[in-house]
Amino acid sequence: MSSADQSQGRPLADLRAGVVQALPILLGVAPFGLVVGVAAVEAGLTPLQTVATSVVIFAGASQLAAIDLIGRDAAPAVVVLTAAVINVRMVMYSASIAPRLRAYPQRIRPLCSYILTDQAYALTVAPEERPSVYTYLGIAGSLWAVWQVATVAGLALGRGLPPEWGLSFAVPLVFLALLVPTVTDRPSLVAAVVGGTIAVLGAGLPFNLGLVTGALAGIASGLAAERATDEASTGDGDVEGHA
Repeated sequence: MSSADQSQGRPLADLRAGVVQALPILLGVAPFGLVVGVAAVEAGLTPLQTVATSVVIFAGASQLAAIDLIGRDAAPAVVVLTAAVINVRMVMYSASIAPRLRAYPQRIRPLCSYILTDQAYALTVAPEERPSVYTYLGIAGSLWAVWQVATVAGLALGRGLPPEWGLSFAVPLVFLALLVPTVTDRPSLVAAVVGGTIAVLGAGLPFNLGLVTGALAGIASGLAAERATDEASTGDGDVEGHA
């Protein structure tokens, strides 16, 4: 019997196992969700709009970017384009994880796609033994539930804070917290510097296109730097081989 067939016979056990695996990550997801809720209040979103962005977008970085743009009255197309650019990595995640879900009913796959996150992907592809789809649902589903609760809690917290406190610094601080740990090599540093610089310089562009322009410039420069690094390392190998 295949692993997929075996796992289909124990969905509850696999769901629980997935939740247990996600527990350490939930400790970091909850504060992030709180900040998103508070940032939405600062941006002037209504409670309904805040919950809608959390449910529909369900992605920390792109959700924060969308909230920021909505608060600046950006054009809807710009908001959608920005969220799509930031979340383009999910396409690669989906292509990578798809073979693990191929043995399961198609009716489950849309749900798996909707709750896909960086953390859920990492926990699902890391083990050598292929986890079942129910384990994935336990991981990703618990992340989704905690994110929604934390966002609503942040919304309630933000609405209870005095207006004079001003929490406009929350969004850039969170983005910095997300950015710094990912800058681990030259291409990522180039992408961060170029993207950030272009976004700042383009702050006055019509329709708040500065963020989108910066994101695209960062991606392009990071890819160029990675290609140059690969070519340089290949060239060094060729020189050593001829020596």
